[in-house]
Amino acid sequence: MKVLVTGASGFVGLALCRALVAQGMHPIRVSRSVGQQGCLAMGEIDEATNWSPVLQQCALVVHLAARVHVMNDTAQDPLTAYRRTNVAGTLNLARQSAAAGVRRFIFISTVKVNGESTPEGYPFGADDVPAPQDPYAISKLEAEQGLRQLAAQSEMQVVIIRPPLVYGPGVGANFAALLRAVRRGWPLPFGAIQNRRSLVALDNLVDLIKSCVSHPAAANQIFMASDGQDLSTAELVRGIAQALGVPARLPPVPVWALKAAGSLLGKRDVVSRLCDNLQVDISKTRDLLGWTPPVSVHEGLRRAVMKI
Repeated sequence: MKVLVTGASGFVGLALCRALVAQGMHPIRVSRSVGQQGCLAMGEIDEATNWSPVLQQCALVVHLAARVHVMNDTAQDPLTAYRRTNVAGTLNLARQSAAAGVRRFIFISTVKVNGESTPEGYPFGADDVPAPQDPYAISKLEAEQGLRQLAAQSEMQVVIIRPPLVYGPGVGANFAALLRAVRRGWPLPFGAIQNRRSLVALDNLVDLIKSCVSHPAAANQIFMASDGQDLSTAELVRGIAQALGVPARLPPVPVWALKAAGSLLGKRDVVSRLCDNLQVDISKTRDLLGWTPPVSVHEGLRRAVMKI
């Protein structure tokens, strides 16, 4: 079966394509630029992109490519920039996919569609009322809404997956910086943080996507993704340290002091992500798909540290 995978040169895309090949599928790998991991170059993804050359005989599309969330966005109009790729680009691909006879379109969204934080013990569910709070999350929700409308008007099925932070071998950005800091033995002032946050290991997310490729109950559903085990920031650091075989250095700085420092330094959002709760409920994913995360947090962290 031919599967079009956008964003195939990225962190999730590379792992997904390997998994699809191992299952005997034929991923058609596309990315923005020429020469990235053997991908076909599509250029910028927007309302004008012509997908017809890569949609021929594809039964499935997994849409990973996006204008991703970045801290301190420098775009003059961030929402417009996000909408161009994440809304107009996604819906253009979806409409062309439906016209080409694609049976199922899997869209990788984000937990940020639900919001930025949760009260402890009240995780986000797949069918909760969305509450996006930044341009990236707003654009992802608008793409979801357009896809669901298209599914109602065509024979193409749509599956939406909302993952939280994804970690694994080759992870970048802030998680990679955290791995390096723990490996170097730097003291991290997180010992007093007792929050609860959901994460998803790369291999767990890929396994869930594979389940959504063919499972009949996945059609036209929204699913949350996670490892099924929530961690505090302090527990996460301890888990990374254990995977690296180094001591965890976690001086117990009070949360109020961390948040005050974050406000003074203009890093309020960063500190909030370290201190606040963000939990997701994967019971719908388990119940409808019979899916259980195959990789434990301990194993996921062990794999994540292999490439730092």
